[in-house]
Amino acid sequence: MGHSEHVDITARHRAGRDLRTATAASGRVRVAVHAADPITRTGVLASLRGRAEVQVVSGDETARAAVRVVAADRVTAETLALLRDSATLVDCPVVLVVAEVDPAYLLMVAECRVVAILPRAAATPDRVIAAVAAAAAGAGLIAPDLLGELLRQLERLHREVLTPNALTAASLTAREIEVIRLLADGATAAEIARRINYSERTVKTVIYGVTRRLNLRSRAQLVAHAVRHGVI
Repeated sequence: MGHSEHVDITARHRAGRDLRTATAASGRVRVAVHAADPITRTGVLASLRGRAEVQVVSGDETARAAVRVVAADRVTAETLALLRDSATLVDCPVVLVVAEVDPAYLLMVAECRVVAILPRAAATPDRVIAAVAAAAAGAGLIAPDLLGELLRQLERLHREVLTPNALTAASLTAREIEVIRLLADGATAAEIARRINYSERTVKTVIYGVTRRLNLRSRAQLVAHAVRHGVI
């Protein structure tokens, strides 16, 4: 990763922190809305617009949102694709408004930065606003039964997958984290190789391997993945 790309990543994360601080100071939360269909999106927008607590953003302003609200009927493969696609526009907490949640998808939902799940039938404007405020403040809002199931899945993931393979919750080994940390500092593959006493070929193999394994498209996305999971 070149120096300019590293600067861009750092600037984006700093901008996100500055934006959240500014949002808290102004008392209004910038919210971007994504939905599986236009009718659902219109309904969510109607519940948010005109509220003093939030500022709905769209278009170019979407990238400056502090919270995303994503609405769908059910959590399906298409819903997960919507969550991931919207995450490419802005990296911030997500409030998911959904009629039905298949417990099998909970871990994947959590990986998409969903911190609040609201049943669609109970998603009144006041409850959506409360969930957005909680997300902006770094808190979460998930029903106890779903939270319990999520914790059980996380425990099983650690026991059966991560611990036996010496992986972290970000699905990264200690060696991969070491390389990514240096990438985040703006080091080239050659510089990383010199600093950790690997060959440049080995460093490139590590970067290529983890990027492909995690289905990421660039070194910038790899660094962002590590940042989101708190390993760098």
